[in-house]
Order: sequence, then structure tokens, then C-alpha cells
Amino acid sequence: MTDAAGNLLQKTELRIERIGLENADLTAVATTVADVLSLPHAEVLVIDARDDILALDILSPRVDPYAIAGQQTVLLDALSALPGIRVTQETALCAQGMLGWIADDRDAALEALRTGEQMADDISRTIAGRAIVFSTGPEVISGQIRDTNKPWIATRLCQAGFAVTEGENLPDDVEVIAAALADAGFDRGFGLVVTTGGVGAEGKDHTVEALLSLDAAAATPALFSVSVGSGRHQKGQVRIGVGEVGTALVVCLPGPHAEAAIGAAVLIDELSRGRDKAEVATAVAEALRVRLRSSHNLGAAR
Repeated sequence: MTDAAGNLLQKTELRIERIGLENADLTAVATTVADVLSLPHAEVLVIDARDDILALDILSPRVDPYAIAGQQTVLLDALSALPGIRVTQETALCAQGMLGWIADDRDAALEALRTGEQMADDISRTIAGRAIVFSTGPEVISGQIRDTNKPWIATRLCQAGFAVTEGENLPDDVEVIAAALADAGFDRGFGLVVTTGGVGAEGKDHTVEALLSLDAAAATPALFSVSVGSGRHQKGQVRIGVGEVGTALVVCLPGPHAEAAIGAAVLIDELSRGRDKAEVATAVAEALRVRLRSSHNLGAAR
């Protein structure tokens, strides 16, 4: 049995046709249907009872497909035991969408569900193993500096078993970066997106803000604090970002190669244990803080 629930996608009506009704207790009918389908009593209502048709509405938008698959015979037997209900060989259930599973052969329906789950698991594993790496900044786009981050990270991800795409270089533009992240996570089926650059405290740094525009609950721990207005600093902290966009875990790393390399190495190690964005962000940020303190004698971020 699975805890996964299937979305009814507004196909919520269950009709029982060619059923005999005579002074039937409709509350008992709804309760019986709810019990057979493992639904709360309050989420099953009789919406029509006339001639030889009984119509019910399932208020819950999601149901356990294993609880309803192939349950027609069980349901009709339970209804036939109620006073005022007459079920014959002509009585049948009619439903659309997922509720249609009720009328299927139970063994065949369960096998189809298991096959579907296996296919979904296979697809999820394939997506989780697909990664794309972006670099940001005009100096990279113009060729002013050589991009050492993208090929280095791509190589390490390949060694860790990922199928890696080297993405395009992105300008320091929050909307362009957000669009690239959304495209990778929602449309292109990547399970991991790594960016380097644009996480600083200057006005031109927008990568973390782009991530937050797509995942307001992204983890964005600070690496260190700075004084706003000092030099080009317009923000009080230098932060990394780890969030979820569509199918992808998005990880925004610093641009300097030594820091990007450390962050990527810790990221790969953390991914071997799980994909929790807060845990990944904490581990990567702490490793980078250690690097920065040893290199620049910086205090801890406040």
C-alpha cells in the first residue's frame, strides 16, 4: 500500500446506474461509499437520487488509488446490504478520471498502478541525475576572463555519476537568471542546477535574488557581513542560495574559482546523503566560511 494520493483533477462525480431505490437512507449510502473507498465521511455527498440513478460527489481533490482500484464489486455488495437499495447484475458504476479505476478488475488495476509507480520512480531517478551548470557575469560573457568554474564543476559532477550539460553564460540580470533557472527546472527536466557568480553584496549581484523570486523559501545563509555603502556594497551580506525550482535543486555558488570548487565538492558530498535544501546550504556555507576566514581573516557572518 502506498501513501501517494492521486489528483482527481475535478473528475469528482461517481454515478451508480440501474440501481433500485425505495425509501433509501442517503446518509447511510454516502457513509458506506466513503468506508469502502477509505475516505472521510464528510468528503462523500449524495448529490442526486432519482429513477434508477444515484450520483455522489467526492469532495476531496485527492484519493489513494490503491484504496479505490477495482472496488466496484465490494462497493455494490456493501450498498446492496442497505435497506431500500436493490442491486442487480445490471447495476454499474460510471466515473471519469481516477475514479474510473473503481470499475476496473482489481488485480489488473493494482498491477497497472505498480507499473506506473515504477515508471514514475525511474523518471524521477533520471531527472535527479541530470545537472546543468551556469556561470554568470559580463566578464565571462565577453571572454574577458576564462570560465574555469563551469568545466571544473561539470567534470566533478560527471565523475559523481551525473549527466551534465554546460549551460550558457548569464548576464547579471535578475530576470534573465530567473528565466534560465525556471526553464531548467520546469521545462528541461534537470534535477540539479548549479550557478557560479552573482552572490556578492554589490548592486550587480542578482543570482540569489533570482532564486528567491522562484522559491521564496530558499535557504540563503550568509558567508560574511559587510558595511552597506562601503565601496560598492549595496547589500549587508554575501550569501549563497539553495532552493527548489520545479524538478531541480538549485545551488548558487560564489564566482571565485577556489570558492566555487570548494562549494561544489561539498555539494556533491551532501547530495550522496540527500537533497534537503537547508542541510545542503548549511554544509556548503560552513565550508566556504572556513575557507574565507583562513584566506582573509574574516569574522563569522552575523
